[in-house]
This record gives sequence, structure tokens and C-alpha cells, in this order.
Amino acid sequence: MYIRRTSLLLVGLWAGLLAVCWGQRAEQLLAQNPCSSKTTCSECARTPSCAWCFASEYNGPRCFNPAMEGGTAGCDEAYIFNPDNQLSIDPKFNRELSRANRMGMVSGSSSVEESMSAKGSFSGSGSSASGAAAAAGAGGNLVQMKPQKVKLQMRMNQMQKLTFAYSRAQDYPVDLYYLMDLSRSMKNDKEKLSALGSLLSATMRNMTSNFRIGFGSFVDKLVMPYVSTVPKNLLSPCDGCAAPYGYRNQMSLSKDTDFFEKAVARADVSGNLDAPEGGFDAIMQAVVCRQQIGWRDQARRLLVFSTDAGFHYAGDGKLGGIVQPNDGECHMENNSYTHSTLQDYPSISQINLKVKKHAINVIFAVTAEQISVYEELSKHIEGSSSGVLSEDSDNVVDLVREQYNKITSAVEMKDSSTDAVQVVYYSSCLGGKDLVKTNRCDGLKVGDMVEFTAEITVKECPKDRNKWKQTFDISPVGISDSLTVELEMICDCPCEQPGHFAYNDSPLVCSGEGVSACGVCVCRPGRFGKGCECSAHGGGSAEQERGCRPTNASAGPLCYNRGTCICGVCECNKMDDPLKVISGPFCECDNFTCDRNKGLLCSGHGECVCGKCNCAPEYTGPACQCLKDQTNCKSPEDNKICSGNGKCVCGQCVCNVDEDRHYSGKYCEQCPTCPGRCGEFKDCVLCEVHKRGPLFNEEDGSCGNCTLFPIIEEGKVEANETRNEHLCNFYDDEDCLYVYVYSYNEAQRLVIRAQKERVCPKKVPILGIVLGVIAAIVLVGLALLMLWKMATTIHDRREFARFEKERMMAKWDTGENPIYKQATSTFKNPTYAGK
Repeated sequence: MYIRRTSLLLVGLWAGLLAVCWGQRAEQLLAQNPCSSKTTCSECARTPSCAWCFASEYNGPRCFNPAMEGGTAGCDEAYIFNPDNQLSIDPKFNRELSRANRMGMVSGSSSVEESMSAKGSFSGSGSSASGAAAAAGAGGNLVQMKPQKVKLQMRMNQMQKLTFAYSRAQDYPVDLYYLMDLSRSMKNDKEKLSALGSLLSATMRNMTSNFRIGFGSFVDKLVMPYVSTVPKNLLSPCDGCAAPYGYRNQMSLSKDTDFFEKAVARADVSGNLDAPEGGFDAIMQAVVCRQQIGWRDQARRLLVFSTDAGFHYAGDGKLGGIVQPNDGECHMENNSYTHSTLQDYPSISQINLKVKKHAINVIFAVTAEQISVYEELSKHIEGSSSGVLSEDSDNVVDLVREQYNKITSAVEMKDSSTDAVQVVYYSSCLGGKDLVKTNRCDGLKVGDMVEFTAEITVKECPKDRNKWKQTFDISPVGISDSLTVELEMICDCPCEQPGHFAYNDSPLVCSGEGVSACGVCVCRPGRFGKGCECSAHGGGSAEQERGCRPTNASAGPLCYNRGTCICGVCECNKMDDPLKVISGPFCECDNFTCDRNKGLLCSGHGECVCGKCNCAPEYTGPACQCLKDQTNCKSPEDNKICSGNGKCVCGQCVCNVDEDRHYSGKYCEQCPTCPGRCGEFKDCVLCEVHKRGPLFNEEDGSCGNCTLFPIIEEGKVEANETRNEHLCNFYDDEDCLYVYVYSYNEAQRLVIRAQKERVCPKKVPILGIVLGVIAAIVLVGLALLMLWKMATTIHDRREFARFEKERMMAKWDTGENPIYKQATSTFKNPTYAGK
């Protein structure tokens, strides 16, 4: 009997181990083979490498991985739906890259080797030659992208490589529109641009014979506070100024260089009040008004924006009472912007969107004071660049040529795909061996060919079936040439659509509660089961539904809305991640909705059991984020929890903050408003280091009971915060500063580092200074007396010499002068008797 029981126990143990191993093996297979969990053909088709068997009589898993399950998994190949990505190129949209010589003749360049393979092609062409027509026009038949159009059929999450080539064509047409700020401060720049108009045109013609130029100007919105609205100022805001305006197209794109010079010369400057200008209004209109400006379909479009000031952008219009947002549309009449006072300035993102849409390269030619602002702006506008404009714009020709060469020597690929499609670019650029992840190549010259490889992946199937067919363009930034991709997403199966032989909507199938599609029943809402035999709504299945509610009530969610009630039993939903499991008789539990901390479930210190964290013994808290052990909160100085100045919360100190005491630091040991322990050690440090102070015994050189044994260091001693050192400094009886720091090592022993030398004030020789000042005063006085004596002596000698000279020059004496008369005459009156 004992032996029999032992044998039964061993059999039970082996059976348990086998069940555990089988469960683990099943989880591994599920992780390795996601096909087995898919229940419909649509779900299977959206899973890479999965195939669906839609044979009516088939007992195996309908969604399977052919690579893992022997190719067909026992299903007839005629009933397997396993589509592959398909790429096809129409020869008429695969024209060779071309170059144009100076005479305008077109010659083909070497073709790109066909590195794109197609597994199939679309049935029926029905495509127009719109791509070829678009290639014609201003630039003739110049081709810079090959191929020009491709068609793709793709499954979700199954990457498809697409190789294409770009070559910068020689003599490619260029449209240059010069947009200039004509506020008062730009008067000299306008005159210089008018004088350099022919040189600018000649310079650009050296780069391409097919060149056109245009001119536009702007000031600002005609409302306060941008422009003075005083009637006389609206006519002439400054001396010699024209009336202000928002934006004017002074000259549409033309080959007439002489007219450009005249258009610039006759454009009058105006004025406004604030520093920023309305340049964004002008850029928006110059970009979107294609007909008025004259932008060509196939040409490199350059917009040179010249100013010496900043710019207004979206939201600034509210200062002038303009609250209607800019709509990004063209509003031009008689070559003038009509909605300047009706719409707000456009935003930077709006400008970027329109510039990308119309493939225009913006060149910001601004003065040195504004270059930093516009360099930052150019980072947010695709295909734009910036350069420094001299004070009177005399370097505008060199600037445009430099920026043009900079733009044309690089190519950067972009695409207009939706969020459902991901496009990643790779290229070896010029002469590289290995492909690198990049959408940009630099250093290109005319005729250089660069190959790019785009890895296209359908990330998701849109809910709207109409979006399963999309068209997007891959094109170089600022260039109208593009590669058009017509994409058809494979998001469902043909056998799920009426008319297919594997589709049956007869009431004789699926219990009359659904249709048979691709070999399985697709039940109506509220019906479940392999043959739609079970119902989750009232009627005859009410008794079954009670088994899917925890209280056996007739109301409430079935299986907590996280499972399917199949004939009274909850079948919990399966998560995409096999590690996430919904469980429980009513699907009420799971192992992934517990609290998280720092992105980790239960902080990584516990297990999630039925929605709650089951923490490890040493942790606590709703997310197991707190340590029970308070050792990390003990201060090494006094071994107290948070130095007695706080509380230990989750293994970290939360310091007290009082009105007069604010504690901080890892152990709440720091308190700028509290006295430290510096005062306890100052006398001992003064005695042991500097042999001074009240504790120093001059007879034997002892320091009493001092046992600090500080470490004496040369040079300046500073506190190291990482080692929690505290800086202390005091003055001794000679007013000398002595410095030391104290801390505690890992063994919690006091460690003091002291500065060897004291910092003493320099002695001032007062007697020497006083005597020096007196001596200096005496010397200065003597020097002044000597100078005065020398000056008077020289003056007297000069006067005496002049007197002697005059005396020697006299030729007669006053006593011998015959006409000399005395100064007084005497007269007598004969009739006077003296009475």
C-alpha cells in the first residue's frame, strides 16, 4: 500500500511539472508566433508573415506562419491568402535623368541601374500622363528624379524598399523674387539694389540661362500701433516718404532686367512706428499668390527676403484690434494685399507649411544686428537659409550667389505621407560604400547622381476604408520634381467581401446569426460562439449571462467588459503583449494595471496581483516605492534619523521648514540660519594648527584636552559638498583669518582639514607714510619757489635788455631839442590892480 501511494505521488508530481513546462512552452510559442491568436482574416492579413486558410473544411489554426508550420500547415494552397508587397513602375513614368546644355538641347544622362524589383503589377492602367505633362513647362523636359511614379501594394508592418535617384540638372530654370522692406531705414539699400539689378541678373544668368526676376515690397499694417493713423501721416509718414502700405507686388517674375531696375527705382520708401515689420504678411502672399507673382511649375523658386528689422507674427495683430487668424490664402487685387487690416499676421508654422507646399527656398538677407534672429527662424522653415547683408546692401549679389550655390549643392528628401505610413531614408551619397540613415546629401555638382533608398512601412490601417488607398510624393526640398507613390494598403481579405466564393450570408449558416466569411462565422453584434450559437443580450440566453456576472444579477457589465461571455463562461480578452494577462472567473483581475513609479510596475519591487501591488518584504506603499528600512536616513554625524530635523519618507529625508529654521541636505543636516559645530572646534584648531589661542600652553606647547588631530594642507582649503564638508573660518587675536572644514567619514568619525597658513592683514607703516608726505610737501614747495624765482629773474633780465636797447637807439637829448617847451606858461593882466 505504501509503495502504491508513493507511485501515485510521483505520477502527480511529474504531471504537474509537465503542465508547467507545457504552459511555459505555450507562452514562448505565442510570443514567437503571433499568428495563432488572430481570429479573423483581416487581423491575420494585418500581421506580417501570417497566412490565412479560408477552406470551409479545415480544423487547424486558420492564421498560421508558413515559415514555422511547414509552408501550408495542411491547407490547400488554393485556399491560402498570403499577399506579398508588390511594386510596379510604368515605363512612361521612369524617364531617364536629363541634363540641358547652354543651347537648350536636352541630352539624357546615364541611367540609374534598376535596383527596384517588383513582385507583381496592378491590373489595368487607367493612369493619365499627368506626370509627363507636369514635367513640361518652363524647364522643358528636364528630369531630376527617377522614377517619377510607382505603385505599391503593401501589408501592414511589412517594410518595402524603394530605390530612386536624383541628379541636379544643368541650366535648370530659376525664379528669383526679391522681397524688400521699404521702411525709411532701407532707403540706401533700395538705391543700391536698383544700381546692382543688372549685375544680379547677369550673375544668375551665368548659373542658368532660363532665369526670371521679380520685385515686391512691404511696410506694415495700416493700424495703430504699427503705423501712425494721423491723416497727414497716412499720406506721408516722413519727409520724402510715400504713403504706408502692407505689401505690394511691384514687378511679377520676368526676364526683363531693365524693368527690374526701374521697378526698384520707382518704389518709394515709407515709414512706420514700431521696430518690427509686416514681413510675414508679404512672405505669405508672395508664396501663395502663384499667378500674380508668376511662379513657374518646373523651376527652382527663390524668395530673397531683405530687411534690417525683426518681424511680427501670429498674435501680434491683437495689439491693433485684428483678431481674425490668417487663412493662408491669396488676397491680392491690383498687386496689393487687401486683407492687411482684416487678418492677423501668419504664424511661423503657417509660413513653413506654405513654403513646403509650394517648394520655395527662402533666403533671409538681413543686417548683422538681426542675423541671429533670422538664423533661428530659418531652423523652423524648411529649405530656408540666411546671410548677412551689408549696411547699404552692396553685397547682395554675392550673398544671393553664395546662398544659391549653398542650396543647389545639397539635396534633402521629404515626403507628404500620412501618419499611417512611415518613410525612412538611406543613402551613401557620393562615392560612399555603406548606406547610412539620412535624407540629405551635400557637395553636389551639376550632373552628380545620388541614389536614395526609402524604407516604406504601413504602421496602421486607417479606420476609414477610403484611406486604404493613398497617394503621396517624395521630393527634394525646394524643388518641384517629385516621385509620386500610389499606395494601396492590404488591410482585409477578398473572401470577407460579398461576391467571393468563400463568402456566404445564407440563413442556413452560423445559426442564422451571422455570415460565413473566409471559413469562419462573423456573428452579428451580441452573438458569440464558433457558430454564433451564444448571445450576450437578453432573450433565451439570460440564464447564461448570469454566469458571467459576479453577483448573478441581471444587470451590470459582462465579464467586467474585459472578456466575452460564451454560453455563461467568461473568456477573457487576450492582450497583444503575452506578458499581460487578464484573469479571474469574471475577468476581474489582471497583472498590469497596478500603480507605477518611475515607469516601473510596482516600482520593480513587487508583483501585480489582481490590480494591486504585492510588495517585497522590505518595501511598502501603493506602488512598492518606499523602503521600510530607515538606514539611508540616518545622519553620519549623530546617527539620528534625518539629524532630528525631519522625517524619513520612502528612504529619503523630508526636512522640517519652520519660520526661522530651514533645514536642507540629504540628512537635513544643513541649516543656513542655524549655528553649526564650527564654534566647538575653533579653539582646538587654532591651538593644534597655528600654536595660538587660549588653549595653547607656551611652556610645553600643549593644547589641553584637544584631540582633533586635524589634517594640515597647503594652499586654500574649500568645502567639498559631495562629502558633506562644512566650511568654518574665524579671526584670531591678531585679526588673522584661519580656515578649516569638518566632515564625517564612512566610519562616522570626525575629519578636519585645516589650512596651514593664516590670512593676516598687511601692516601699514604709518610713520613712514607721514614722513614721506611731509618730505613730498617740502620738496614740492621748494620746487615751486625755484620755478617762481627763475621766472621772475628771466622776466627782469628781458625788460632790462629791452631798456638798454631803446636807450642806445636814441640820437638826441631832450635838453637840446629846439622845439621843446615847458609844460607851464605865465600871463599878466595889465588892468588888474591887485585889488
